[in-house]
Amino acid sequence: MSNLIVVLAGGLSGERKISFLTGKACSKALKKRGYKVITLDAKGYFVEKLKKLKPKIVFNALHGKYGEDGFVQSILESQKIPYTHSGVFASSLAMNKELSRLIFKKNNLKVPKYLLLQKGHEGNLIKKMKNKKIKFPIVIKPISEGSSLGVYICKNRMQFKAKYKKLMKEYDRVLVEEYIPGREIQVAVMGEKPLGAIELVPRREFYDYAAKYSSAARTKHIMPAPLSQNKYKEVLALTKRAHQLLGCRGITRSDFRFFKNKFYLLELNTQPGMTKLSLVPEIAQYCGINFEDLVVWMLKDASYNR
Repeated sequence: MSNLIVVLAGGLSGERKISFLTGKACSKALKKRGYKVITLDAKGYFVEKLKKLKPKIVFNALHGKYGEDGFVQSILESQKIPYTHSGVFASSLAMNKELSRLIFKKNNLKVPKYLLLQKGHEGNLIKKMKNKKIKFPIVIKPISEGSSLGVYICKNRMQFKAKYKKLMKEYDRVLVEEYIPGREIQVAVMGEKPLGAIELVPRREFYDYAAKYSSAARTKHIMPAPLSQNKYKEVLALTKRAHQLLGCRGITRSDFRFFKNKFYLLELNTQPGMTKLSLVPEIAQYCGINFEDLVVWMLKDASYNR
């Protein structure tokens, strides 16, 4: 086994571009700390290349499909290569908004009311919404996608039809949920410890893909989130609970809406971005952990049988 660290980046998801940014930042940090690092694009016959490289550890910098849904994790497990972030089961659960929500709900974590809509069954929407006591505006999104890709707020039936049609070109099922107004609060976990909560004030309609990754979107970050001491502790505890319920490892980030004094968990992300605009490094920095230390910690936390 060599001392080589392979940073897996790129891949085949809609977040390929962002994954390269995460990979570049993490690779640079590791090289600064004296590690021998190679970046490998996780597409095509990358598994054969990986086997030839015989890395000591794989730093998983992938986002989205195949990178954070248990797929690449199962490959690394089969090869007995230690890797960063969550394992196969936790990754696939967190990526699937339907399954993770069922677990959260069962364990008394508040999630928005939602329903699943199968391709060709959009005619049942109003009936289904009535049954679930969901009213417009609604949010529609793919069940397994990251970075707010394909997420739309629909204020009426006409908007829904247009956006649903768009999503159905790529997906067989979508999640339809009640729109929760209120404040956007996100929390980072490092190991078993919640680091802190940040509030995001997007200038856009919500914290979408552009708000996340474009400095031109000028999303305001408030760290720490201006919550009462009790509420701050509460959201940290909720995040730790969500992280543990799914069996996550390493670094995760949970996204909440805070409305009428209640926290609604929207999703848990097992492969948070590590770009200069990303939230986990910002939260860690506030807690006295610089970017290089954070990345090295993630590397040292790597294992298989996760």
